[in-house]
This record gives sequence, C-alpha cells and structure tokens, in this order.
Amino acid sequence: MEQRKKLSGGEKFAYGIGAVGKDMVYMLSASYILYYYQDIMGVSAAAMGVILLIARVFDAFNDPIMGVLVAKTNTRWGRFRPWLFIGTITNAVVLYLMFSCPPSLKGGGLIAYAAATYIIWGVTYTMMDIPYWSMVPAFTEAGKEREGLSALARSCAGVGSALISIVTVMAVSALGHAFGSDADYERVGYKFFALIVAVLFVVFITITCVTIKEKSSVEMHSASVGDMFKALIQNDQAMTMVIAIVMINTALYITQNLLIYFFKYDFSPASWEGNYTLFNTCGGAFQILAMMILFPLFRKFMNTMKLFSVCFGMAMAGYVIILIISATGSTNVYLLLIPAFLIMSAIGMLNVIVTVFLANTVDYGELKNGRRDESVIFSMQTFVVKLASGISAFVASIVLTVFNIKRDESGVLTELASGQRLGLRGSMTILPIVVLIIGFVVYKKFYCLTDEKLEEITKELEQKRA
Repeated sequence: MEQRKKLSGGEKFAYGIGAVGKDMVYMLSASYILYYYQDIMGVSAAAMGVILLIARVFDAFNDPIMGVLVAKTNTRWGRFRPWLFIGTITNAVVLYLMFSCPPSLKGGGLIAYAAATYIIWGVTYTMMDIPYWSMVPAFTEAGKEREGLSALARSCAGVGSALISIVTVMAVSALGHAFGSDADYERVGYKFFALIVAVLFVVFITITCVTIKEKSSVEMHSASVGDMFKALIQNDQAMTMVIAIVMINTALYITQNLLIYFFKYDFSPASWEGNYTLFNTCGGAFQILAMMILFPLFRKFMNTMKLFSVCFGMAMAGYVIILIISATGSTNVYLLLIPAFLIMSAIGMLNVIVTVFLANTVDYGELKNGRRDESVIFSMQTFVVKLASGISAFVASIVLTVFNIKRDESGVLTELASGQRLGLRGSMTILPIVVLIIGFVVYKKFYCLTDEKLEEITKELEQKRA
C-alpha cells in the first residue's frame, strides 16, 4: 500500500483559511442579526426572539440529517467538497440577502422576510459546516497530524470570530456613512459589510476546495438525534456536562446579545461604537490568551475540577463588577476591561475544561454501558451550543420587549430612562449569574469524575480489554 504523503504547509493554510471565513460568517449572524432586525429594521423584539429560537432549535436537529446526506454522497470530486462548495455559495448569497432587507418592507412582510432568510441561512450553513469538519479523516493520517490540523482549524475559526467581533461596528459605520445618509447609515453599512464578508467567505472556501484533495474514502458515521438522547440518558456524567455547557454558553450569549444596547443607549451613547469595539477587542484577546497561557498556568497549582469552580467564580465576579461600575454612573470604558478580563478569561478556560470533561465521560460510559459513544457525545457539543444560542436570543428579546429598548421612530439616539437602564443592566448581569449558578450547582451535585475516579476507571477498562 502506498504511504500517504504528509500535509504540506499549503494544505494546512488552505484548510485553516476556510475556518476563518466560515466563522466570520457565523459570528456576523449570531452576534448581530437580532440587533439588525430589531433596532435598525424595526421588527418587534418578541417576533425576532421567536424566529431566532425556532430557527436555532431546528438547525440543531438539522445537523444529523445533513450528516446522513453527506455520508451517502459519492462523486468524482469526493464526498465532502461538493457539499462544502455548494453550501458556501448558497450561504454567502443568503447572508447578503439577510442583511439587505428592503427598507420598504413593513409589518408581516418584514417579519416573513427575516424568518425566511434566517432559517434558510441556518440550513445552508449546516450544509457546508458538517462536511468541513467531517472531511479531515479523508486527507490526514490518524494521530498527531490529524490532531494538529484540527487544533489549527479551531484556532483559525477563533480568529474569524474575533475579527468580526472587533471590526463589525466600526466597519458598518464607515461603509454606511460612505454610501448612505446619516439617517440610515447602519442599514446601508450592514448591507455592504455583509457583502464583503460573503465574498471573502467564498474566496476562502474556494481555496480550501481547490487545494485539499480527498486522498481516501472514509466511512462517515453521523449521530442521529435518537443516538444523542440515548447516550445522554445512559450516561449521567455526559448529561451533567451537557447541562453545564448549555448554562455557560447561555450566560455568555445573553450578555453578547444585550451588550451592544448597553453601550449604545446606556453606558456611552455619544461614543458607543469605539467603546463597544474596544471592549470586544480586549474581551476576545483575554479569551484566547486565557486558553493559551492562563489555563496551563493554573493547572500547575490546581486540578481541573477546582479550576472549573474558580472559573465560575471569576465570571460571576465580573458580572457583579459591571453592575457596580454602571451603578456609579461612570462612562470610563477602561474600567469595564476589568470585568471583561474576568468573564472572558473564565469562558476561555471553561471551554477547554468542558472538552476535557466530555472526553472523561466517554471512558465512564464505556465502563458503565460497555460501549464508547465518543462520536455521539462530541457531536452533542455543537448541538447544545446552537440550542444555547437560540435560548439566549429569546431571553434577550424578552428583555428588550419588557423594557422597550429600541431606537425611537425618528432614528435619534436617546439615553434610556432610569427604569429601562436598571432593567437592561440587571438583565445582562444578574440573569447570566443566575444561569451560571444553576450550571454550577448541577456540576457540583452530579459530576464525580475526579482524577482518582478516572484512574480507577482506566484500570478497570484495561482489565476488561485484556
């Protein structure tokens, strides 16, 4: 059998650049779609909340279906690349349409347009996302090469997300003022910015498809929704970690959805675009540096279970500090970088730890149930993150509705009344704290895979395998 050549630097770059484009698109949709339709286009927050919740839940259940379709594909270009390319083209077109809503649409027509484009966007994103990650075994050797490429792609995906978090608001402002009027600069800005992101997305994935060749035929096993729930019901430790992941991500996404309103209408209306961008830039940097530097540093002094608890404490302390700073009436954005460090560093380390804990539940499940549900359990990570995204968007929309937070009909930026201010501040800090406490209580009560317990499980598994 001919030995497969190692991946070249060009192939690694081609796969990584695809992840950059893919997550630029995802972050633009996940972070700004509620704001675009509610605050700029005038769709009611309640309607947008229902649309986003239904679409995200549907999208989460759609993943296994797409996995089956990809698994049954066989073409001269391979199994994965046709879906990757077709999904990218259609998703890029829908992304542009989603942020190019005709200003003449009102009422039911506007809601229908928002719902249709967002749901179709989710379907087409899944169409390219599943084959992107599933194709790795088709052109890599198992072991270090595969693990290294997966880590590179995840890092590149983080770069794509960070870029959108950093540049969106300022880029929208610059494009909007260049091609539109002061009254509708945000609507025009998002239209042109979405076009730029869509074009880059197509270019980056085209590089991936042209450069990467599927060098072998691999069997692709896609977990069904039934497989996921079966694995959860029979593995109480996996269930515990899934609940924790949902709570961690829901808390973060509630804050992310409301943060732009906090800067625009409460903390610093006159300079909100620059302050919001600075906060996001530093927050993203804190998260990445925490994963790379803080996590290994803390692990020298404590085990992962203790560090897990410390991270929850850091995040909750950060939210309390935001509440205190905003209560003082301060508009010094640099003070907010303190809680940004605590929250985003904690989230960064928690993301690493839950991946480790999920891997531990695989060994636990093998000992308890006599089988390794590795692929099923890890496929749930995407499922529950999407579920958390839908829940948090729905919660944020309820907050905006209850406290009537939106731009006035004349398009003028006005500061919130005291009651609205308190409601917004409390919702973006106290609600995430409550959600984190629920996740922490579930973890403390039910998660039992200590280092000592894992050693016992490993020994028992070795004996059984022998």
